[in-house]
Amino acid sequence: MVKKNYQALPGKQSKTAKALITNAPVSLKYSTEICNQIRGKPVEKMIEWMKRIILHEDHLPLRMYHKKVGHRKGTAKQGVKAGRYPERNAAKFIELLELAKSNADFKGLDTEKLIVLTAFASQGVKKYGHQSKGRISGKVHLRKSTNIEVIVMEVKA
Repeated sequence: MVKKNYQALPGKQSKTAKALITNAPVSLKYSTEICNQIRGKPVEKMIEWMKRIILHEDHLPLRMYHKKVGHRKGTAKQGVKAGRYPERNAAKFIELLELAKSNADFKGLDTEKLIVLTAFASQGVKKYGHQSKGRISGKVHLRKSTNIEVIVMEVKA
């Protein structure tokens, strides 16, 4: 099934804008970690942070899914030194935040004063692929996907 509704409902509809990407071919675990990091922070700063992750200048600190993950050099972020560089996730989140910014601009909100009110990631549709070769019925490949939603809000300066 396709995700049609949002997880959270914002209080004041005139000061918020929403964006949603369904069935993105990215990791659910990294998406959850990114959502926990960007919640409550300015949109412009988070877009710049995602660009630094893609260039491997900054890492995503892993708080929940950190088993067998090496530490990164430098000071700890949010009390965590374990981290990775999820490039595909960062690219999808840049696309999602830009989409939310354009939706806010369409509603007449000031895009410089936007913060991320809520960010949520959930499991999308599983896609099965088959490899026909093999002794008995071949191999089955499972491709996972993620639904990602963001609600941004304009704040006073």
